[in-house]
Amino acid sequence: MFAVFKTTKFKYNQKTPYAMKRVLITGITGFVGSHLADLLLSKNYEVYGIVRWRSNLENITHIKDSLKLVEADVKDAHSLYKAINDARPDEIYHLAAQSFVPTSWTAPADTMETNAVGTINMFEAIRKSNTNPPVHVAGSSEEYGFVKPEETPIKEDNPLRPLSPYGVSKVAEDMLAYQYFKSYGIKTVVTRGFNHTGPRRGDVFVTSNFSKQIVEIEKGKREPVIKVGNLEAQRDFTDVRDMVKGYHLALQKGVPGERYNLCSGRVYSVKQVLGMLLALSKIKVKIEKDSERIRPSDVPILLGDNTKFCRQTGWKPKIPFEQTLKDLLDYWRNKII
Repeated sequence: MFAVFKTTKFKYNQKTPYAMKRVLITGITGFVGSHLADLLLSKNYEVYGIVRWRSNLENITHIKDSLKLVEADVKDAHSLYKAINDARPDEIYHLAAQSFVPTSWTAPADTMETNAVGTINMFEAIRKSNTNPPVHVAGSSEEYGFVKPEETPIKEDNPLRPLSPYGVSKVAEDMLAYQYFKSYGIKTVVTRGFNHTGPRRGDVFVTSNFSKQIVEIEKGKREPVIKVGNLEAQRDFTDVRDMVKGYHLALQKGVPGERYNLCSGRVYSVKQVLGMLLALSKIKVKIEKDSERIRPSDVPILLGDNTKFCRQTGWKPKIPFEQTLKDLLDYWRNKII
């Protein structure tokens, strides 16, 4: 597979007397990748994004003409090398991943190949292309896994006890970033993002799944029954639009070789989240447990401490969680006709 650059016209900011910074995003068509592309375009970056021939471009339709899309796959080392060597970016944001935890139980080997081997392919492509851009690696709070009650809020030096193949794959990415920094001087910065949500979130993820079910009930497309899994799990949620600002700051002000928690520092149970969403709607529903939504093992609580990152970069999440949920409901209200 060869990288294919699609011809697009760029509008340069006439007030900017210097060349636009060039950035490459792996996973640009995903939920977070599309929001990161929005942010970087607003900052006058020249944005390259890696796509596969079968990629769904829905999340970037509104900005597609402002992007340079490169056909490659993180599991295909040659195509990734070609993409990086041709683009020669000033910054790389590595978001491409199999990111749904339940899928990692049914496809553990594919999850590891995409996430861990895909990350190796990216670092090797950087080495072989003789480029040395700073690289942001999107880690995950799932790396912490089993957390003891006395260990919350979780700091970056907490033991890593991942409880899913996805969590293990993210630990591998995290350690690879450190190893390539120490061995080859690649300027890696890892963010361990806790749960994040907002408009465009895929409907397999809990906040978006609940929102979609609620909107379908509002529009008379399903019975007034909400299917749920484990309602007791507690998670630390941040708006995706705040999260991508953190990703950007990680490369501007973060220390190479370090890892940082990106989180709100506030925890909600899944039951509370469902209650908040229902409060934003007028429907009356029945709650029904669905055994298919129960994981073989689940992380009881993920509550993060963002002190290290905030002190280093000045980042602070600004969008209230209630606003995030309202925006997510409105996204589905506009999407479902």
